[in-house]
Amino acid sequence: MPRNSLVEAFDHTERPVIALGNDYPDHHVIAPHSHRRCQLLYGASGTVMVATAQGNWVMPPQRGIWIPAGIEHAVHMLGAVSTRSLFFEPDTIRDMPADCQVVEISPFMRALMLEAVDLPVDYDPDSRAGVLMQLLQHEIRLLPVLPLALPLPRHGILAAQCKRFLADPTPHETIDDWCGRLAMSRRSFTRLFRRETGLSFAIWRQQACLFAALPRLIAGEPVTAIALDLGYENPAAFTSMFKRLLGAAPRAYLRQAN
Repeated sequence: MPRNSLVEAFDHTERPVIALGNDYPDHHVIAPHSHRRCQLLYGASGTVMVATAQGNWVMPPQRGIWIPAGIEHAVHMLGAVSTRSLFFEPDTIRDMPADCQVVEISPFMRALMLEAVDLPVDYDPDSRAGVLMQLLQHEIRLLPVLPLALPLPRHGILAAQCKRFLADPTPHETIDDWCGRLAMSRRSFTRLFRRETGLSFAIWRQQACLFAALPRLIAGEPVTAIALDLGYENPAAFTSMFKRLLGAAPRAYLRQAN
């Protein structure tokens, strides 16, 4: 399979799975687009940010993200990113999530994906290559979901406020600040926020700050400066939150990304 190719160049194939590998430079942006096929995107290096109308997702290195067919999404690369993607015919794997999800990639799944991108696009379904592609269709169902999503509400004024926060995080703001800005009671706001996002305001705000911190961290800004800007009393508190959500402390995360 040629490297750095678009799936549309091979979408004519009757095979249920297409495997592609692509490399992207730091800060590369892929404009909003969608695919006819479902996609599992795996990043061997770098960090990938995916945005849709439903929310934002951060994909750390050595993880993957499930993107359903027809979902318009934009992609932003942080650091040099080397990807492997599987594109499935929509009726090939049923009962998969209707929204994007970041997933853990097992060592076995990783090995299968690395092997798949070297196979011909028109592989013989009855050959070793065909069996490998069938195995991928089974393994994808077993990948654990990671809580690395930042849902966006559909409610008009609440969605606008969330987008303003993402553009310019102000972590010291409280629920009462948002209630006053949106002319809502605290009770109405908390109920609406959880119904629309599935998260409490505190957890959503924490994850939004994490999303804001990642580009700065990868750009080389000191952890202390980022932590204080985001309202943490000290770098240790920020590091604890970072490790809990992403599985590694900031410096260790950067080593993985590179």
